[in-house]
Amino acid sequence: MHPLLPDLTNLSLEELAGKRAELQKKLSWAYQSGNPEIINQLNMAIEDYMAEETARANKTMKELQEKNSNFGNIINIS
Repeated sequence: MHPLLPDLTNLSLEELAGKRAELQKKLSWAYQSGNPEIINQLNMAIEDYMAEETARANKTMKELQEKNSNFGNIINIS
């Protein structure tokens, strides 16, 4: 985790996505400016936001599977 980031667990999914999008715009600028230090810092921050989003998605999937034992086995082609 990037040491300067706030606690990401307190943010909503919309806030996480918005902040990640903002960081990706800054990353694009950093690549254009050719500053490897900023690129590295932004990549670390983006990875942390993505990891939090993934952890939440995994938690939601696990909760759905626990509520319905057939959830992972259903393929509906209609």
